[in-house]
Amino acid sequence: MAQHKSAKKRIRRNARRAVINHSRLSSIRTAVKAVETAIASGDKTAAAAAYKKAMPAIAKGASKGVLKKGTASRKLSRLSARIKKIG
Repeated sequence: MAQHKSAKKRIRRNARRAVINHSRLSSIRTAVKAVETAIASGDKTAAAAAYKKAMPAIAKGASKGVLKKGTASRKLSRLSARIKKIG
């Protein structure tokens, strides 16, 4: 258990950030899932529209440190490639 005032403050801060980070990661997963369901349905325009909404969410997650930069770019790249493959 933390004894110092600064350590107690750090525990409170970490708890607040964990809630925020979890929320942000959840919204990223939801956006990616929307793109994947549109891809699975075979609708290229819907997939492109969902991808357009997912891009800023993933980029913001990378800038805030929820995702690593490479992970974010890999996700975007793979989603984009799958959208291009749709007939």
